[in-house]
Amino acid sequence: MNTVTQTAGIAGLTISQRLIAGGLAFIIGMTLLFGVGFASDMAVHNGAHDTRHSMGFPCH
Repeated sequence: MNTVTQTAGIAGLTISQRLIAGGLAFIIGMTLLFGVGFASDMAVHNGAHDTRHSMGFPCH
């Protein structure tokens, strides 16, 4: 008996599907970065600020 196993992953995606996935990931990431970075709640803003500094991301 032969069994065929299919795995879902990046290898099965077309170029346009990869571009869409990458674009959506970028948009979500930028929304989180700037949404939290410019938050009016100081606890949230300071947490994001300290995280950016610890990762070496220049923010000012």
